[in-house]
Amino acid sequence: MNNSPQSTETMRNRTKLFLTLIALICFAFASPKKVEPKQINVVIDAAHGGEDFGSTIAEITEKQIIDQVIAKIQAFNKNKNIIIHYTRSTDRFIPLKDRTDFINTIKPDLVLSLHVNASPNSNTSGMEFYVSKESNFYEKSNLIAENFQTKFLDSNYKVAEIKNANFHILKNSEVPAVIMELGYLTNDIDKKNLVNNNEQNQIAKKIIECFSELK
Repeated sequence: MNNSPQSTETMRNRTKLFLTLIALICFAFASPKKVEPKQINVVIDAAHGGEDFGSTIAEITEKQIIDQVIAKIQAFNKNKNIIIHYTRSTDRFIPLKDRTDFINTIKPDLVLSLHVNASPNSNTSGMEFYVSKESNFYEKSNLIAENFQTKFLDSNYKVAEIKNANFHILKNSEVPAVIMELGYLTNDIDKKNLVNNNEQNQIAKKIIECFSELK
């Protein structure tokens, strides 16, 4: 029997090769580890509330429309990984500082403040998105606003260019923040769509779709 060092080394190399092959085979057939989807936290800031009705035209109020859209968002959100918080859950006025204090305690992935617009010019219409350059999260906010803008443009909504504004919610939220104006109550076409149940459904679904794409 040949017990030379060279023979022993050859056996060792063969053993190592065999063990390596076994490990590779086991790895190939091992079940891949399931990656859980990211949990997304969002705060929806419901405009106005209580005695603050917001924009009002012919007994149609901004807070009424916003509350209706938010109710639809709650109903349509079936994604357990999208957790939505609200700065107000009842019809009462919440001061701006209390809203941002609430937001900064939760530290969500996004604050979306929902509003309805008004203008002295009845021809002014369409959705608008606002972000603040004074925010430390301006770039991220702007990217999110661009995604919202694209989603609604693709669905044939009229959407203006993203605007910069130093509103309290935008500049004092310590997370990405976007204000979304759903349309103009002072424009007949917008007003008709804003109070339409099916249109509200579509807006709510698009908002949830945008939430699901937050990174």
